[in-house]
Amino acid sequence: MSRMNRWITVVPIVAFSVTLAGCEPPAVKATETKPAQVEAIEGSELHKVTLTPRAAERLDIKTDRVQEMVVRGVKRKVVPYAAVLYDAQGTNWVYTSPQPLVFVRHKIVVDYISGDRAVLSQGPPAGTVVVTVGAAELFGAEFEIGH
Repeated sequence: MSRMNRWITVVPIVAFSVTLAGCEPPAVKATETKPAQVEAIEGSELHKVTLTPRAAERLDIKTDRVQEMVVRGVKRKVVPYAAVLYDAQGTNWVYTSPQPLVFVRHKIVVDYISGDRAVLSQGPPAGTVVVTVGAAELFGAEFEIGH
């Protein structure tokens, strides 16, 4: 076989092989875990937001507790002001954490702000864990803002 005939035979075989290589099915992706899982809480308009440990770390979630303090001579519930969220209607909320990596929005009524503390007239019981850093991101996850 002459040199020219060999090239005529080899080129179509190589071209056909390259075409077949491009026809392989795509590799199967590993299952992706969403950083936040949002579940409706039956009987309410609220949701439970569950974060993966990595998501909580990335958001740098920080918490504190609702405290009972004597303020101006009266025992009151108090939270760090950093825990208070305001929605578009001006309603006040905090995110509580009933268990690690689980967060639930809880309506509060702020009586007044005193320095870095919010004095409540209504809110979760003393001792309840509230989010002080990362609450806005939890709100975004709950309402799928930015998705």
